[in-house]
Amino acid sequence: MKLVFCGTPEFAVGTLEAVIAARHEVALVVTQPDRAAGRGMEMQAPPVKRTAAAHGIAMMQPEKIRNNAELRERLELVRPDAIAVVAYGRIIPKWMLELPRLGCINLHGSLLPKYRGAAPVQWAVANGDALTGVTTMRLDEGLDTGEMLLAREVAIGAEETAVDLFRKLAAVGAELMVETLAGLAAGTLSGRKQDEAQATLAPILTREDGAIDFARTARQIYDRWRGFQPWPGAHTILRGKNLIVHRMRVGAESGIEAGVLRVVGDEMAAGCGGRGSVLFDQVQMEGKRRMSAAEFLRGVQVKSGERLGL
Repeated sequence: MKLVFCGTPEFAVGTLEAVIAARHEVALVVTQPDRAAGRGMEMQAPPVKRTAAAHGIAMMQPEKIRNNAELRERLELVRPDAIAVVAYGRIIPKWMLELPRLGCINLHGSLLPKYRGAAPVQWAVANGDALTGVTTMRLDEGLDTGEMLLAREVAIGAEETAVDLFRKLAAVGAELMVETLAGLAAGTLSGRKQDEAQATLAPILTREDGAIDFARTARQIYDRWRGFQPWPGAHTILRGKNLIVHRMRVGAESGIEAGVLRVVGDEMAAGCGGRGSVLFDQVQMEGKRRMSAAEFLRGVQVKSGERLGL
């Protein structure tokens, strides 16, 4: 088929490569503009742009698309059979939804209707789920409410982070998109409506989501740390300064008051709800570099009984 591909981050690269390998004609790639990033704030091209350039595929990088006459004219000239959308990062307008004969086909990082929204992968891990997956769907004007086409389950390891899960879902999702396009081309695949009663939301992450609430259980705190990698991570307050926890695990200590530190040798444990604890293995105090717990304890001389979050 003749396709337009809309995507931006690394998560979308595998699908673009798979679609090309399946011998579809990708007539145009639409991705977000280059952004300043890193310590030097240098302009960096999105991963999908770099992939498209490597394959010699024409690209557009519009800042906005809803009322973009240039984009609309270009897509109308291409006349794609379908538009594949993978983590593009923009809401697809109605005119674009109606343009291809087979619709706009989205790869979503959850088993819909669970985890509709901007951060389905992160919230699945943060909520301690053992199972998630990917779903291909035909986009409509709602928030991930369109008809589902195909889905595939993926297990979440108990120690896996969102970064790990993104890699797994990207690989499975690439295969699923190729399978979906083949079914649509052959006319053997039809959509099915989502069960609205089962719908849950996965809202966009904020910095506040990374603030550790020590009233939660140790496992809940650890799961949120896993889910919120690489951002917003996990952070709290120690001695009036921000403390980022780069590595943590569920501790064996119990009976520590929630939000209170216990120092034993080179280990630093924090009490949690349910009288459990988490161990901080790698931390970074505001204005300092990241360091192991042992190094941090030698330098800052934290004592048992100090309280976090204040």
